[in-house]
Amino acid sequence: MRVSNINGISDNACTCGSWLKHWEKFSGQALTTFCPQVTCVQRPAVGAHVQQDNSGDSSWYIVPLCKAHNGKKGQSLDISDNVKLVSANVSETCGK
Repeated sequence: MRVSNINGISDNACTCGSWLKHWEKFSGQALTTFCPQVTCVQRPAVGAHVQQDNSGDSSWYIVPLCKAHNGKKGQSLDISDNVKLVSANVSETCGK
């Protein structure tokens, strides 16, 4: 699956403690050993804000990424199809 990093919005509030914890809580998945970017072997360190590429869906999502892959706004990434996208809209998740 292709996503684009929408860096620069980490100031948005989440009651989970961090965006990575937000992803863990609402994905129903265990944190992966490696960054889900398909060629990366770094450990995921942050819950990154992303949008799906070429889908017509403009929603913001959270996925676990290493710091290097989270660091570039607009960067398009191939991530594993096994990693669930979790809504970054807190009114749908932890803000309920």
